[in-house]
Amino acid sequence: MATIKFLGAAQEVTGSCHLLSTASLGRTLFDCGMHQGGDAVDRLHEEHFEFNPKEIDQVILSHAHLDHSGMLPKLVQQGFTGPIYCTSATKELLEIMLNDAANIYEHDLERENRRRARQGEEALKPAYDKSAVTQVLKQCVAFSYDEANNLAEGASLRFHDAGHILGSAIVELRFSEKGHEKTVVFSGDLGKKGAVLMNDPTPLSKADVLLVEGTYGDRDHRNNENTIEQFTQILRETWQRGGNVMIPAFAVGRTQELLFDLGRLLQQGNLDNWQIFLDSPMAIAVTRVYDRWLHTMDCREIKPLCEGDQSLLKDFLPRLSLAVTPEESMAINRIKSGAIIIAGSGMCTGGRIQHHFKQRIWNAENTLIFAGYQARGTLGRLLVDGASKIRLFGEEYRVKARIETLGGFSAHAGQSELVEWISRFGEQTAIKLVHGEPEALDALSQKLWDDHGLSADVPAHASSFAF
Repeated sequence: MATIKFLGAAQEVTGSCHLLSTASLGRTLFDCGMHQGGDAVDRLHEEHFEFNPKEIDQVILSHAHLDHSGMLPKLVQQGFTGPIYCTSATKELLEIMLNDAANIYEHDLERENRRRARQGEEALKPAYDKSAVTQVLKQCVAFSYDEANNLAEGASLRFHDAGHILGSAIVELRFSEKGHEKTVVFSGDLGKKGAVLMNDPTPLSKADVLLVEGTYGDRDHRNNENTIEQFTQILRETWQRGGNVMIPAFAVGRTQELLFDLGRLLQQGNLDNWQIFLDSPMAIAVTRVYDRWLHTMDCREIKPLCEGDQSLLKDFLPRLSLAVTPEESMAINRIKSGAIIIAGSGMCTGGRIQHHFKQRIWNAENTLIFAGYQARGTLGRLLVDGASKIRLFGEEYRVKARIETLGGFSAHAGQSELVEWISRFGEQTAIKLVHGEPEALDALSQKLWDDHGLSADVPAHASSFAF
C-alpha cells in the first residue's frame, strides 16, 4: 500500500515537503522547501528532516521558489544522492536562487559566529556549503512539459504547466502497486488565469490522490484590469505627493510581471516621469533567464518580445536602471523623490528592500506596495497587518509610509480558479489541501463541498494517508 506523509506546507504556506512511499519507487519527496520568515541561520539550523536523507530515492520538484526548493542543499549535504526531477527552466532558475541563498546564509552565519565569539559561545557549523549547491545541480534531471518519462518499471512522471512562474509544474506521477496502477497529482503552486507572461494552468481530471495548494482558498483576487487601474492611481497619487515607491518583489515571477506592466503603462502614456530601479542582482539574473524562455510563454500581449531577440530588461522598459553592486544600490538613497524601487526579498525577510525601508519607511510622502502573499511571521506580514513600528538592523523605525496591497498581482490562483481546477477530478479522487493557512484551506474545503459535493481533507503536519 502506498502512503503519503505531509511534512511541510501542511496548514501553512511555506516549507513544501511531502513524502510518498511506494513499493515500485521507494521513497519520493515532492518538493524540499524552506520555511520563510526569520533569519536564514535560525531557519537552517532549527529545521530538521523527519526522515533520513540517505533513504530518499528521488525528489520531484514543482518549481524553483525557495519555499519549495530551499532545503535541497541541506538534503544533499546529509547524504541524499538520488535524482532531482524538475523542468529545464526550473533547473536554470535553481542555479541562481540556491547560490544566492547560499551567499546570504554564509554572510549571516559569519555575522552570527562573530556575535557568538564576543559572547564566548561556541561557533555554529554550517548546515551546508557551496559544494552542496553544486551537487544539487548535478543531481537535477530536467524534463520538458507534457512528456511521459519512465522512472522505473511501471512508473512514469509527467510535468504539466502550472502557470505560476517560469518552469513551474503540476506533477503527474503514475506507478504500479501490487498490480494496480495508481496516479498521484501534485499541483505545486497554481497560477491564476490570464496572468501576463504565464500560460493558464493545465487542466487535469484523473488521479487517485490530488495534493493541491490552497494559498488563496478563502478569497479571489481583483481582476487584472482593476489591479492595473489601482496600481496606476497609487503611482499617480505618490507622484503628486513628491514621494517614492518601494515594491518588495519576489525575484522569480513577480518582478518580471511588474516590469512588463510598468512597460505597458509607459507605452500608454500612463506613467509619470518616474525613475525605475531594479535593485536585485538575483532578479536581474532571473529576468535574463525569462528572456531566454519568452518563446514558451503566453505571447498574446508580448508578441514583439516573443518573436524577436528583445529583452524585458532593455527593450520594453527603457527607463529601467539596474542596481547590481552595493554601491549602485546605495546611490538610490540620494534620490529624494520620483523613484520606483523594486527590490527583494518579496516578504521583506532580508535583502536590499530592508535598507530602502531604513531610508524611506518613516516618510509619509512615500508608498510601500505589496504585490504578493505575505506569510505569517514575516516582516511583510507585520506591515500588511498595520504595524506602526518595525525593527531593522537593531533600530526601531516608525511606519509612516502609505501601505498598499495589490492582490491582483498574485501569482497564485484565487478561490474560484482553484475550485474550477479541482472540480474536474470528481468524487473518485482523494483530495488533500496543502500549502495554505488553516482558515484558507477550511474555506476552500467548504466551497468544494457546497458547490460540487466534493470532500477535501486538510492534513495536519506529519499525518499520513494510505491508498
